[in-house]
Amino acid sequence: MDQTRYQIGIEQLRKIDGIGGEKVIESLKTIAPDLGNYIIEFAFGDIYPRPGLTLAERELITVTSLLTAGGCEPQLDVHINGALNVGILPEKIIEAFIQCIPYTGFPKVLNAVAIAKKVFADRHISQT
Repeated sequence: MDQTRYQIGIEQLRKIDGIGGEKVIESLKTIAPDLGNYIIEFAFGDIYPRPGLTLAERELITVTSLLTAGGCEPQLDVHINGALNVGILPEKIIEAFIQCIPYTGFPKVLNAVAIAKKVFADRHISQT
């Protein structure tokens, strides 16, 4: 039997974001359940499983895109965790953020680094 977009999406969400992603979807059930379904079906059901990029590459693109957009700190928190979950090293996340300085500026990078620092501390990842 073919999996539905929702089934594929929920599997991808669990692989990447684990409980953090599920909490986001759960928080939408009482106010905007369709939004949660769109996130699962479109982003995680259609986009993430596409060939051509690994999950790690997709998450690195996602965290830098969120940094660049700015004002996405809650989503950045979830996706920094996701990046770590799919094997991206903390040092690589920080280096990707530093790469964004010439294009987005120091304030957005500083905000992203602050979120990364919190995520790393929550996960007991030491930074030197």
